[in-house]
Amino acid sequence: MSTLPVVAAVDGSDDSLRALDRARDAALGRTAPLRVAHVRQYAVWGRPDIIAVAPPDPDEDPVLDAARAHLRAGGEPPGTEYLTVEGFPGAVLPELSADAQLLVLGSRGRGGFATLVLGSTSLAAARDAECPVVVVPRPGREVPGGAVPPEPGPRVVVGLHVDSPDDATLAFAFAEAEPRGARVQAVAAYPWPVPAWTAPGQVVPPVIDEAAVESETRVLAEGFLAPYRERHPGVRAEPHVVPGDAAGNLVAASRDADLVVVGRHRRRLLAPARMLGSVTHAVLLHAAAPVAVVPPSPPRE
Repeated sequence: MSTLPVVAAVDGSDDSLRALDRARDAALGRTAPLRVAHVRQYAVWGRPDIIAVAPPDPDEDPVLDAARAHLRAGGEPPGTEYLTVEGFPGAVLPELSADAQLLVLGSRGRGGFATLVLGSTSLAAARDAECPVVVVPRPGREVPGGAVPPEPGPRVVVGLHVDSPDDATLAFAFAEAEPRGARVQAVAAYPWPVPAWTAPGQVVPPVIDEAAVESETRVLAEGFLAPYRERHPGVRAEPHVVPGDAAGNLVAASRDADLVVVGRHRRRLLAPARMLGSVTHAVLLHAAAPVAVVPPSPPRE
């Protein structure tokens, strides 16, 4: 049985070259083949409002030539494959993910508006891919400080929702941390203050003790981390229990992190379409570190 490849999506931009470096390291660390994919778009015939362009020569792809030269300069993994596909990147890349163990791409490509921090292709891939997707941001993103205790060494941040933890997200975080010699920082945020509504327009202070909420959240987080500590005894894992919204705390924790791991919403009966979720979307937009979006675990029987 062959090992599924790590797929790097390239388009000739600096963002995609940074993603290519990340994908190369991931392939070497996983002892997996690297597949470099370029999805080419061209204008279709028959549209009076645009200038029609003939399909490019399938044997010529300057973007892949540049990617090949970039890899060879830094060390091309043995057996690297190069693939040119015609179509719309937001649709083609999720299709390629069906035969991959990881898809890596930059936060923005060559197209779109220069002011956007997250491109439509990255968003579509993170939402629709069959495998985990790593989105590599542009360097220099500023995030608020103070939420993460300063400690040297590599760190993988993972979002932990104690009300509905996802096995796939935690498993991915530990699997990524182990070969890096990194610790896992599980951010478990609890809402505070908790509003207590009595009548329309009236809010009274909560009677819940914050210390008790924090303690209960920590106990739950420790319980969910325990089996992963047993499977990965070399990985130090710690819950980071904080008040406030999960997205803001994960973005703050992304400062100087090696990776931030978040989950994707599970499909529901009344909402069958794939959804990122507001927390995952916000982390993709604002995190300073690469973000891994992990598809949810299959529902248990």
